[in-house]
Amino acid sequence: MSHPFDYTAVHKDVLKEIANIGAGNAATSLSEMVNQPIHMKTPVVHVVSFDEMMEKAGGKEEVQAAIHVELQGRLKGSMFFVVDPVEADEFVGLLTGNQNLSLLEGDSLATSAFVELGNILTGSYVRALSDFTNLEIHQSVPSIAIDMLGAMLTIGLIEISQVSDDAIMIETVFIDETTDKKPLQGHFILLPDPDAFQQIFEALGVEGHE
Repeated sequence: MSHPFDYTAVHKDVLKEIANIGAGNAATSLSEMVNQPIHMKTPVVHVVSFDEMMEKAGGKEEVQAAIHVELQGRLKGSMFFVVDPVEADEFVGLLTGNQNLSLLEGDSLATSAFVELGNILTGSYVRALSDFTNLEIHQSVPSIAIDMLGAMLTIGLIEISQVSDDAIMIETVFIDETTDKKPLQGHFILLPDPDAFQQIFEALGVEGHE
């Protein structure tokens, strides 16, 4: 592809609809997993430059916890779920019922729970994208990292940065209505292959460029 993909207002509306479906899938899966209602606020979708992506997620030198999956099939690229490590431990406590586990302290149960969380969340968005487009899309086994944001995201930027400067960010807020704790917040970051996304929008009958 000789030029970046141009995301129009129509494209962004499509991405928002996919994000809404993915959020609904994720909330349902998490509620079933913990046997209590988990709700998600309407996701906020941004198409941003790589520099803006780093800034919105806390800064490239900020230490974050992340789940990473590779997308395969008709849509190739990388997807990350990024969250502050303290909030990651809150997620782990929600899933395990044990508030004393810590990713930063290297608890193996915390790591397993966080990977499972990432698998559920990324899988929910991948399933929404696949169902919405009727295209076959798969994800790799999730991997976990706790590092500076810039270092972690480099793995997804190496190839995509050669043809695009766009990232898709989905701001996600989880609400556990059984407690008084503040909502848990995280970011999904999708670094798609621009050629694949153009094929998807064309399959939906959306023009590729303004």
